[in-house]
Amino acid sequence: MDTDRVAGLPLARRYALGMVLLDSGPDMPAWTFLTNHAHVLLAIRRNPELRQRDISQQVGITIGAVQKILHDLEDGGFVRRVRVGRRNRYEVIADKPLRHPLEAQHTVEEILTTLEST
Repeated sequence: MDTDRVAGLPLARRYALGMVLLDSGPDMPAWTFLTNHAHVLLAIRRNPELRQRDISQQVGITIGAVQKILHDLEDGGFVRRVRVGRRNRYEVIADKPLRHPLEAQHTVEEILTTLEST
């Protein structure tokens, strides 16, 4: 979706698509270089026990957006969800190649390892 079309979307629709950061104060910039999908992957890689609410707060998106992203990541084979009692535990499958042709020669592991070392 190009920037002009995104800017023209109603705010509620942008929230529903996970395109609006919940808190764009000094700690949360209005835009970032990584997608929300990458942010969710990084959050669960750092702590597989996180609840969707916790992921939402860390990434700065709605819980609905987290649910959609987790569904996308599970469908794409990047995340495995394991039920532990009443909670979910998420496992990142990091040996998968990145999806875009410009990055397809790299894996999720490479990105996450680079970001974890910071």
